Amino acid sequence: MKTVFILFIFSLVCCGVSTKVDLDPDSRDFYETARLIMTKQEKKIFAHLPDEESRKEFIKDFWEKRNPDSETEENEFREEFYRRIEYANARFKEGMPGWKTDRGRIYIYFGTPDQVDMRPMLSLTDEMGRIREARGYLIWRYYRYGFAILFLDKRGDGSYVFDPYYGIGGDFFNALERARFGLPPKTQDLEKKFLDFDLEYNKEKKEILISIPVNTLTFVSEDDLLKADFDFKFFVYRKKSTEKQSFRESRHFEMPEEKVVKLENIEFAFSFPELGPGNYYVDVVVIGKPDIGRARKIF
Repeated sequence: MKTVFILFIFSLVCCGVSTKVDLDPDSRDFYETARLIMTKQEKKIFAHLPDEESRKEFIKDFWEKRNPDSETEENEFREEFYRRIEYANARFKEGMPGWKTDRGRIYIYFGTPDQVDMRPMLSLTDEMGRIREARGYLIWRYYRYGFAILFLDKRGDGSYVFDPYYGIGGDFFNALERARFGLPPKTQDLEKKFLDFDLEYNKEKKEILISIPVNTLTFVSEDDLLKADFDFKFFVYRKKSTEKQSFRESRHFEMPEEKVVKLENIEFAFSFPELGPGNYYVDVVVIGKPDIGRARKIF
């Protein structure tokens, strides 16, 4: 597990992928920081886009998938992301732009910590029995995400780095994936804001089947019926290709309560053209209404 932590920190520093074409200025500016919250599939897709027009479409889709409320003009997630970039550059620069530092990137992912502990000196013993000393250390505690992060000032110059041996307490990697997808912390108070779902593609019927566990849903009760509305957005990318198909549909669900309580899942089928030879990424956003929540997965 310690090796995983080390590799994660290395990926924070080298989180880019080589693109096969020269980027236009707008695409380059977008990718420089947005790659922090890109999935590995999104990085691969972006790397194969051949022209400015296709990249503009990708950027539009990228922010739309993370938009918490598509009915408003502003994209709150995008605005908050760039606000955190500016804050990190102002507060955490250590001989480099603040968003590139360990503290800056953690702040960009998770925002302001709920509690900060600071100490002047620290000595730790690693797995090999070696003494690891620091001139100072910080602990950022994120109660809403359920983990803490340890940063060490090894040189005493105010440059704090994440410590790969002792640096994580709690379910950090689950929280990181949620932050990249623009999903809220999975805490008790916000549990109802999180949906879960599975996807299957039936080649014979040419259908995409979405299955949503009933226990993740909040229904509206009306006339002895449980009701809910959903928006589905699908983005289908062929691997190592610029080919993309996308569509969206809204669906209404209602059923007598005595039947709903016997269900494990509710299912929705969507007709979709037959996919040609090759491998694909299917990027799905599900938004439940009213006030049920949203989820996103890449298959």
